[in-house]
Amino acid sequence: MLPDQLAAALSDLDRHALRRQRATLESAQGAQIVIDGQSYLSFASNDYLGLANHPEMVEAVRHAVGRWGIGSGASPLVTGHATVHEEAEVALAAFVGQPAALLFSSGYAANLAVIGSLLGREDAVFADRLNHASLHDACLLSRADFQRFRHNDPDHLEDLLRRSRARTRLIAVDAVYSMDGDQAPLAALLALAERYDAWLYLDDAHGFGVLGDGRGSLAGLPASERVVYMATLGKAAGVSGAFVAGSRLLIEWLINRARTYLFSTAHPPLLAAAVLASLVLIERESWRRDRLQAHVACLQSSLQDNGIKFSASRTPIQPLIIGDNELTLSMSKQLREKGLWVPAIRPPTVPKGGARLRVSLSAAHEEHDVNRLTEAIRALSAQA
Repeated sequence: MLPDQLAAALSDLDRHALRRQRATLESAQGAQIVIDGQSYLSFASNDYLGLANHPEMVEAVRHAVGRWGIGSGASPLVTGHATVHEEAEVALAAFVGQPAALLFSSGYAANLAVIGSLLGREDAVFADRLNHASLHDACLLSRADFQRFRHNDPDHLEDLLRRSRARTRLIAVDAVYSMDGDQAPLAALLALAERYDAWLYLDDAHGFGVLGDGRGSLAGLPASERVVYMATLGKAAGVSGAFVAGSRLLIEWLINRARTYLFSTAHPPLLAAAVLASLVLIERESWRRDRLQAHVACLQSSLQDNGIKFSASRTPIQPLIIGDNELTLSMSKQLREKGLWVPAIRPPTVPKGGARLRVSLSAAHEEHDVNRLTEAIRALSAQA
């Protein structure tokens, strides 16, 4: 697109209620936030356990700054890999029950790294249609044969795998889907990976810290060297970045061939220190997950009793599907006027016709916060 075409393209976004604008946060993350001088009760953050501003993590970062400074200064294979990175990787691997782990600057970078380093032109990748954009991009950039299967449909996936003659096969899914909050059928997918000699790549950005006593969606799944596990650290863990966990051979391969790892400055040491503090809190403070589940039950029962249907999700992601872009924006605006920050999610983040209010619950919320939200949504629905 040329410079003189940008204005027209932006106007087209306006006509379809698809233009986005940033909100400028003036406070730390929490249940209460300040935007443009106005205080809101926030249901927009992925800080599911309320750890992003936890005093123990803040103190861990302060201590790490005194020891390591701010930046890592180089890529991990030059001089960027510090002992605190090593400690965090060992702790993360043990936490999710895998032999080894590797830190990345973001989940996006991790997805590009894994799929791009394991697949090439003679290979095939099979991805759920509702995967996160980073997984779709990774599949496209890998240059492998990219085939998408119907959402959470192992039978469709098996049909595609059965017909594939690719040298290497990889199944890529979100363990928890970021816009619907539903979960992938991991046991069935792992069985297919074993049967058809494929990798199973799990993006557990929204499950880590929340599911499986905090250890994520891998908990309860049989051990397998075919599993490649990725989780982000900027959501329930309250930090930033991501990690990939799997066999020692896999991690050694990524260290040598993952381009977003090789050619990026290392994850800041202070964040690795925060990760170590976060793992302690995730394990120790199980009440945070208990509170989350109580909030989920409260919200769903309160709204369903009034004829309002949220997607069936046992995770903190609770979407109210509206469909129309303008109506979704209008409802989000009306909630803001009541002091509630609930984001309007529109295409291309979700499929066309799938615009929604995406409610994100947190252990930082109190019961009365959830009640306040449900009362406001019931009032809006009664007016519609």
